[in-house]
Amino acid sequence: MGDVAKDLASGTVGGAAQLIVGHPFDTIKVKLQSQPAPLPGQPLKYAGAVDAVRKTIAAEGIGGLYKACPTELIKCRLQAQSALAGSGSAAVAVKYAGPMDVAKKVLKSEGGVRGLFKGLFPTLAREVPGNAAMFGVYEAFKQYLAGGQDTSGLGRGSLIAAGGLAGASFWAFVYPTDVVKSVIQVDDYKNPKFNGSIDAFRKIVASEGVKGLYKGFGPAMARSVPANAACFLAYEVTRSSLG
Repeated sequence: MGDVAKDLASGTVGGAAQLIVGHPFDTIKVKLQSQPAPLPGQPLKYAGAVDAVRKTIAAEGIGGLYKACPTELIKCRLQAQSALAGSGSAAVAVKYAGPMDVAKKVLKSEGGVRGLFKGLFPTLAREVPGNAAMFGVYEAFKQYLAGGQDTSGLGRGSLIAAGGLAGASFWAFVYPTDVVKSVIQVDDYKNPKFNGSIDAFRKIVASEGVKGLYKGFGPAMARSVPANAACFLAYEVTRSSLG
């Protein structure tokens, strides 16, 4: 098997491991990021990560923690709809039966294919520097543990440690951008609160302070460390087994 085929197979296994381990935490992160500010005198729908887990399982079962699909916007809509229910927004009053239903309704009512690319700029602003930080930290920490550039002799414990640290570095570097991305992607299309990424950033800071840019940070970090440790370990083990 050629190197490209090995990388593709190993990357697929690593990505699957990351999703299985980390997606429930991602669902809670998006719910916390996207829940609207409560009316005066009313509490937030979710008091924190543990409360969000408890209420999600009570209302939707364990499957509620695994709402996902390949498209980021569709994933966020599915993850956030229960958090936004009852907020008075016309867009979030729509209930989605699944990924294809989200895509169908977005294509029909939110400008066609362009609607599926809502939040593209903050997504790129998250992914490019975030992944640069993650892979850079992963390789640098492996070399530190190995005492040089040859990291082939590292054990699984070292790979897990390097992968976990790399995942944490991703979110530590770009988390506010992820919050902006999420609120834009679940925003009401007909009556939007935000006019782009910069406007969303300014309004979040104005209404909630800097801490508003870190809503859901705990679940994100709790997800990132084990999910990326599993991802990188699965990648390395699979690639090694392929010879």
